[in-house]
Amino acid sequence: MQILSLFFLNLLPKGSKTVNKTVELVKLWGDYEAQHPDCTIDDFFRHRLSLAAKEEKLAVPEWQLHPDINGKLMILIRRIGKYHIVYSNKALEGTGLDQIEEFGILVTIFNQVNPIKSEAIYNNIMELSSGTNMLNRMKKRGLINEHSDKEDKRIKRLKLTTKGEESLGKAKVRVLQVAKMMVSVLSDEDKQLCLHLLSPVSERFAGTFPKHKNKAFDEILKEIVGEGK
Repeated sequence: MQILSLFFLNLLPKGSKTVNKTVELVKLWGDYEAQHPDCTIDDFFRHRLSLAAKEEKLAVPEWQLHPDINGKLMILIRRIGKYHIVYSNKALEGTGLDQIEEFGILVTIFNQVNPIKSEAIYNNIMELSSGTNMLNRMKKRGLINEHSDKEDKRIKRLKLTTKGEESLGKAKVRVLQVAKMMVSVLSDEDKQLCLHLLSPVSERFAGTFPKHKNKAFDEILKEIVGEGK
C-alpha cells in the first residue's frame, strides 16, 4: 500500500498538498482526457510518469554529438546488456560454459526439445555462421550432440548430453543470481512496468531477424516504420 501511495504521489506536480491529492489527481485526469478523448487510464499514467521522469537539460557544447530520446533509450539498454554479459561470463566460471550465449543455446535446446540447428541459432539472435561455430565448439566439448531428423535425414536436430544437462543446471543458478543483482535497485512493481513497456519492442522484431539478413537497411526501415520516417 505504501508503494502504491508513493506511485500516485509521483504522478502529481511537485509541491502538491497531500490533503487534496485525490482531487488534484482526478482533475489532472479530466484535463488529460479532454485533450485525448480516446485515451485509457494506462495512457494517463504513462503520461504523468514521463513528466516526472524528464530530466533537466544540461548545458553542453553545441559541437558535441548527443543522442535524441530514441538514442538515449537504446544506449541505456545496450549498456545494461553489456554489463549483464560481463558479469554473466564471470559468474559462469566453473559451470562448464564459457559465455552467456552458450547458456542461451542450452536453454533453447532444453525447452524446445531437440530443435533443428537454425532454430537454436536464430532463437538466440545470432548469425548463422557464428551460431554454427558455437554449436560445433559445444559439440566438441561434449555439451550437445546432433542427430538426423526421422522424416528428413538432411535436417540435423540437437540434443543435450548428460554433461550438457549438468552444466545447464549449474549455470542456471548463477545466471539467476546475476539477473537478481543487475536489477536489485528496482522494486518488483518497477520490474513489471519495465517488462510491460519494453516487451512490444522485442515482439516487433521477433521472428524478423532471419528475414532481414539479406535486405538493405533502407528496406528494413521502410518495413518497420513506414514511408518518410
